[in-house]
Amino acid sequence: MDKYGPYDPTIDYDPGPAIKEIGPCGDDIKPWKPLHMSRRNFLRGVVCSGTVIAGAGYLFSTTTSARADARAVERMVSLTVNGRTHRLDVPPNETLATTIRYRIGLTGTKIGCNQAECGACTVMADGITIYSCSTLTHRVRGREIVTVEGVAHDDGTLHPVQQAFIDEIGPQCGFCTPGQVVSAVALLNRNPKPTIDEARQALSGNICRCGAYDHYLRGVMKAAERV
Repeated sequence: MDKYGPYDPTIDYDPGPAIKEIGPCGDDIKPWKPLHMSRRNFLRGVVCSGTVIAGAGYLFSTTTSARADARAVERMVSLTVNGRTHRLDVPPNETLATTIRYRIGLTGTKIGCNQAECGACTVMADGITIYSCSTLTHRVRGREIVTVEGVAHDDGTLHPVQQAFIDEIGPQCGFCTPGQVVSAVALLNRNPKPTIDEARQALSGNICRCGAYDHYLRGVMKAAERV
């Protein structure tokens, strides 16, 4: 800075227009576009060029015949529950618990947590206990499903597990009881004389909100004596 004030950067440039085309000596410089180009002509050229490019993709492309997807979803399923076969229209994302309760009408199977954690929805598939709330119905087609309604005898006599649970006052609120019954029956079907630890392991997948675990455990051991 000097006595004349702050530095002015414009003093480093020659006076005159910044674009030579508009200067007095720029007559010999070719302009960047034709002089006859108007805004209307420019826009018209852009539109026409876009149409040509888009049309080229259609003209030079190979046509293929349209076809439907052959992988159609099969909704009809044959489900055998407690010895009876049901022919049902079931969506592919429907769970077995929903099918059993709301399509077949066997409400003994409870839906508790609906996350395969509490065991209230336990049923047997070919003798193996599964959580029906997390099993798709279409995954068990062709398998023998047994719910709590199917463990009693044909004449209505209770299964030894059911009677033993009553004797030992196992059910409190009763919500977990169907799963407890099915788990115990599955155990005794494959191991008629389990140890106390084996019985405890078999029932470990069932949560009792009332805390009557000892009652159910004693019921399993009593039923083992009657089987």
